[in-house]
Amino acid sequence: MPLTTVLFDLDDTLFDHAGTARAALEASTAPFAWAETVELNELYQRYSDILEEMHPRVLAGEFGYEEARRLRFQRLLAPYQAFADDAEADAFAAFHYGHYRRLRRPVAGAAPLLEALKPTYRIGIVTNNRTEEQVDKLAFLGLTHLVDALITSEAVGVTKPDPRIFRVALAQLGARPEETVLVGDNWTADVLGARAAGIRPVWLNRFGAECPEAGVTTITGFEPLAQVLPLIIGAGE
Repeated sequence: MPLTTVLFDLDDTLFDHAGTARAALEASTAPFAWAETVELNELYQRYSDILEEMHPRVLAGEFGYEEARRLRFQRLLAPYQAFADDAEADAFAAFHYGHYRRLRRPVAGAAPLLEALKPTYRIGIVTNNRTEEQVDKLAFLGLTHLVDALITSEAVGVTKPDPRIFRVALAQLGARPEETVLVGDNWTADVLGARAAGIRPVWLNRFGAECPEAGVTTITGFEPLAQVLPLIIGAGE
């Protein structure tokens, strides 16, 4: 069946969360003397690990977003920066978030790819995050007008890889699984989740991770467009 619909993950697929978060961490810790003695890559890896652990708990309602940000930095910086109290930790979290928003960036080639797809295919976003935050990201990236439906875990009540969130996306877009592909960076949430819903996945492997399974269409970025576009379209045909 011909391809009619292309779904995308948002964070670290269209929006460069990793690059933004690393740059924001560097900027927010720069004023502290201890930052000169800490390897940024190591600090960012710990930040990423803590975020990956806590994010599902935030989505499940165990923590509020402001509370989670504070706890994240209290854990991350405990070996280097002792906060006097929660208010001081909250202030640092807000300081970091200001840098994060200022340094936001798209994944290279994301906008041209969506612009190339839009005249022919329906485009949806399926993302594990808050609706307000993801709406803001799309607007910042200048992609809102290219997206036909934004499906968030907050709105649906389940997170990827649960196939129900993909079925909601299909219903909103009037699409069938067999005429749809999903492009995403997370093997479990995106590749396995899409497959469980009958959607063909395209794995975006920007960081050279080892592929867990042969036979899955894999791309390393969105450039050059002339090479990437046929791979995405071809995965659905």
